[in-house]
Amino acid sequence: MPSSVRIGNQDLTVDVSSLGAEMQALDTSDGGSWLWTGDATFWTGRSPILFPIVGKAPDDKIAIDGAVFPMAQHGFARRSEFTLTASTATMCRYELTASEATRAVYPFDFLLAVEHAVEGRALTVSAEVTNRDQKTMPFGLGFHSAFAWPLPGADGRAHTITLDNQGEPELVRLAGGLINPTPLPSPFHAGRLVLDHAMFEQDAMIFPKGAGEGLHYGAEGGPNLRFRFENLPNLALWTKPGAPFLCVEPWHGTAAQAGASSELSERPSTTLLPPGAVARFAFTVEIGQ
Repeated sequence: MPSSVRIGNQDLTVDVSSLGAEMQALDTSDGGSWLWTGDATFWTGRSPILFPIVGKAPDDKIAIDGAVFPMAQHGFARRSEFTLTASTATMCRYELTASEATRAVYPFDFLLAVEHAVEGRALTVSAEVTNRDQKTMPFGLGFHSAFAWPLPGADGRAHTITLDNQGEPELVRLAGGLINPTPLPSPFHAGRLVLDHAMFEQDAMIFPKGAGEGLHYGAEGGPNLRFRFENLPNLALWTKPGAPFLCVEPWHGTAAQAGASSELSERPSTTLLPPGAVARFAFTVEIGQ
């Protein structure tokens, strides 16, 4: 059975499960709950880690140097039991290493370390991938955290996403779970997007480039969350229409393109990690006062 760890300080409390190294709760000392609860009515996820792919593969299969392997949407890390390797009052580190089960679908020797750390009213979630193999290792890595919509104390208020770079990144949509590469007009105007559940009737909104390294998600005149991204060039926003959450998903890698190769190394934004190398990805979310 999965276990869990609670970390925190005078401002924040964070619960993290050993299953998927997935955050289960993000609460403030004033009683606010900022993370989705995982209600099965809509979606049981809360904050899964996506590895070694982000999104779907054609027919749920990937190819590695021509050899074909089964691979479920978003990879296997989110359904894997991690080992707690370090824990303090304000930090925990979980690790997943290659096993007979992972090699059957992903033939590489790897270490995936996921760390949650709190400082003040900010939480940083980082993932480090180490290639312990003798060959270059392709993979995608993404975060899929679901936050309350509406935010605590903001019922009835308009909620917005505001990009730090004031950009208007091109939008792409999914077709059968795969990327339709035809770009669509940006829903952002001078970096600002007023959220509406109707935007998600066609599934996620995906911005392959141009969303920048930070954004605000907040209610007009009310609570807000500030995000900063490290080595995460792709962004998706997702919910199920009518569900009380919004996923803010920074990625390095996306679903495969419709009609394109099933080779993992050829997927958009795939990392090709040399033997012995380490790649780090992280986001920080700070809860506004």
